[in-house]
Amino acid sequence: MKKIARLSLFLFLSLTFLFNSCQKEEEIFIDENNEETITANSVLTRLLIRASQNAGGLDDIIDGNSCVSVKFPVTVIANGQQVTLFDEDDLAIVQAIFDQFPNDIDTLEIVFPITVILDDYTEVDVNSQAELDALIAACESGGGSNSISCLDFEYPITFFIFDNNQQQTGTVTVNSDLELYIFLSNIDIDDYFSIDFPINVILQDGTVVQVNSNAELQQQIEACENSTGGGTIDPTVFEQNLTDGVWYITYFFDDFDETSNYTGYEFTFSTDNTAQATNGTNTVPGTWMFEGGNTPDLTLFFGTTDPFDELDDDWDIIEATNEIIRLRDESGDGSIDYLTFERTPATGGGGSGTNDLINVLTDGDWYVNLLDDDGDIETCDYVNYVFTYNLNGTATAVSTSTTINGFWSVVFDDGVLNLILNFDISADPNFDDINDDWDVTSFTTELISLLDVSGGNGGTDILEFGRMPATGCGGGGGSAQALNDALIDGLWFVAEYLDDGVNETGDYNGYELDFNSGGTVLASNGSNNINGTWTVQDNGGDLELVLDFGAQFPFDEFNDDWDVLNFTNTLVELEDVSGGGGGTDNLTLQKI
Repeated sequence: MKKIARLSLFLFLSLTFLFNSCQKEEEIFIDENNEETITANSVLTRLLIRASQNAGGLDDIIDGNSCVSVKFPVTVIANGQQVTLFDEDDLAIVQAIFDQFPNDIDTLEIVFPITVILDDYTEVDVNSQAELDALIAACESGGGSNSISCLDFEYPITFFIFDNNQQQTGTVTVNSDLELYIFLSNIDIDDYFSIDFPINVILQDGTVVQVNSNAELQQQIEACENSTGGGTIDPTVFEQNLTDGVWYITYFFDDFDETSNYTGYEFTFSTDNTAQATNGTNTVPGTWMFEGGNTPDLTLFFGTTDPFDELDDDWDIIEATNEIIRLRDESGDGSIDYLTFERTPATGGGGSGTNDLINVLTDGDWYVNLLDDDGDIETCDYVNYVFTYNLNGTATAVSTSTTINGFWSVVFDDGVLNLILNFDISADPNFDDINDDWDVTSFTTELISLLDVSGGNGGTDILEFGRMPATGCGGGGGSAQALNDALIDGLWFVAEYLDDGVNETGDYNGYELDFNSGGTVLASNGSNNINGTWTVQDNGGDLELVLDFGAQFPFDEFNDDWDVLNFTNTLVELEDVSGGGGGTDNLTLQKI
């Protein structure tokens, strides 16, 4: 059952009205026609009440409506990640989770019970999503919230109160939207009041405007309301931006990053709903159409000319300013396509290994061969899962008892290739350690190596996917003799070497390592031969590979007792935690 808590208006008014106990010696008289006096039924009073109502639209990312707002703190599960939000500033955390992964369908679940606040500041306890839906439906059936949330006031604001005999009866100073709403809602119909100008109004873009009269104040509120259209995209503003100047495609994703198909093309959109794309020698005509509504659309049509025919669609507008227009469309197979226009041409996009990684990732099954969480090896948390990545941006991790669903995306950002992973953590919380924006340090058809430097403490996490399950997690074999046999069976190369997080793999390009049964190893690139020794030691089930190349650069970096994290017949993953400073080095050898 909902529990409703109402404000004590009498107590508030008793505390906030600063009425004089007797008339001032010099009484103030007013003219009822004076434009600076206001009545309870005036247009400005109604606008001020709406502007001071509880702004239910500010947290729509949580409750999906502007009729109510949630009372903080509140706990939510956003795209499978549970977070607790303590104030409005924390809404950015949810938005960051949603923005982290461009190809998914964002989901949010509220952890009940919660308390919501209506537009008149009434608080209601809600125990389930069904109760919340019923509360919202009742509000919307009654016309919905009519609050104005596109501007704020700088407080305090002082009002002069007059009776119908034109005498000042007191003053009241309000210090918040709540106090302003209660004051205005309880003005007697026979009373008059005026504002102690000037006051400052804060617009949605942060601009502070000084207003000096009722007329100026009313104009600011009405202009704000008309320009925002209740939070939807204004058709006039959108058309002005779209038809003003030149646009470039900076991102187009349809299973693969195909941004480079549009390199060199300028897009212009005319007010007669025609469009064109031209690179100076080739011009492709088209049309455009804007359709408003809860989810505004931009319909594009450029005919059957390849690759412009791929733009022909009814695109949902997810962001629109004078500098960027971001569009999204759900294909018939459930995959999500993305199209972004900006004022300057794309740099990078479409190449830089993006599509090569997508091809490798979506070809066959993968296993977690290493998860190093800032020095803590957590590989065995995932040893039972088979990972599959689908072209439509979905992913699954399947064990004999559990299926974990997720999403993935490959992007090229600021010169770095990223693999973004987002798995549902409700069935297995360990997947929270995999959900991240990973830098791709290297990848082949057999191994994908990822790195993430955490914010704040600067810890380094390492994630590697291979084609075979990790060993050494119980029942996986991994004896010293098995590692010996694997190493002497064929030639190896350095697939990755991270020196305390710094990728130095390039120092070993072209070298082949030949491990001999007598305990010697030769590293050769055809012109330079480096000799060393090796041995495998079993320390109570913990394997170590001991390497010694003397002072011969660059293999002197490998002189150490390496912990064997995982090995197969084609892959050996090693780690060394240095003494003293505690730096962590990682070495991966792969069979040629």
